[in-house]
Amino acid sequence: MTVRQILSYPDPRLSQACEPVTEFDAQLASLCEDLIDTMRAAHGIGITAAHIGEARRVSVIQLAGNEPVRVHINPVILTVSADLQRFTEGSVSMPGMTETVERPAAIRFRYQDLSGVPHEEGAEGFLATCIQHEIDQLDGIFWLKQLSRLKRDRLVRKWEKQASF
Repeated sequence: MTVRQILSYPDPRLSQACEPVTEFDAQLASLCEDLIDTMRAAHGIGITAAHIGEARRVSVIQLAGNEPVRVHINPVILTVSADLQRFTEGSVSMPGMTETVERPAAIRFRYQDLSGVPHEEGAEGFLATCIQHEIDQLDGIFWLKQLSRLKRDRLVRKWEKQASF
């Protein structure tokens, strides 16, 4: 399909909540194909429609090249575990910038597939972190907001310095 341009932090569209998808048609399937191609071109493991300037609740995740691509339409977290875990996170909208983020170790979530069929699943470990990260983005919560103010400010300064070159 098409590799789309990824918005760069601090584009204000990255802070906007996305609208639910109501039409499950060829246009949606095409958007998902574009997201997969764009994610792979950016060497990412997850991307949302928000990252390419489309305010629609669509995300795709592929943790490894040999795993199937997970397409989540209108995903919503239902429950989270009390146990927490830490993983290094980053964003295709802020390439090269990473930091450790603490999130619930397991989640239960609901989403629709490309045909609009609802699904409910559980996830744990790194997959749970990735799903939470992408749902946050769909809610207009850029991953930096999960960091302490000190870590966030340090990372933003580093990003701004890198972007000025």
